[in-house]
Amino acid sequence: MTLPVQARPSEGAGRRALLLAVAAVVMTLVLPLAGLVMSIFALVASIRAIRTLRSVTKPVGIAVTGIVLSVIALLICLSVTVLQLYFSSELTTYSECRRGAGTVTSQNECVDQLERAMETRLSLPAGTIQFPFPP
Repeated sequence: MTLPVQARPSEGAGRRALLLAVAAVVMTLVLPLAGLVMSIFALVASIRAIRTLRSVTKPVGIAVTGIVLSVIALLICLSVTVLQLYFSSELTTYSECRRGAGTVTSQNECVDQLERAMETRLSLPAGTIQFPFPP
């Protein structure tokens, strides 16, 4: 009778943590809320990988890189989420304006209205916010 081969959990722990962190960064850029969940998951996996790698005296550099990337993704997600919540009424008005805009001129007017509404919300002088491309 043969025993099944047991995989050592430490062999791929660092790589898994790094791959999850990279996936968290990508998800953050594509869909911030999904990136938030993925970055928390990657952070937990990276911390567990460091514990696993230290218990078998292996280098932890890859897992530390995973922690750094997942924290960066987490900070980006949180900042985007806070900004979306803070400007929710302005963004809702902009999306309704864009739906009704049939020409390029009216679409540009919607962008101008969004810029002015954000300046008013932030108490900035007129013309301070100018998007390089429409949101």
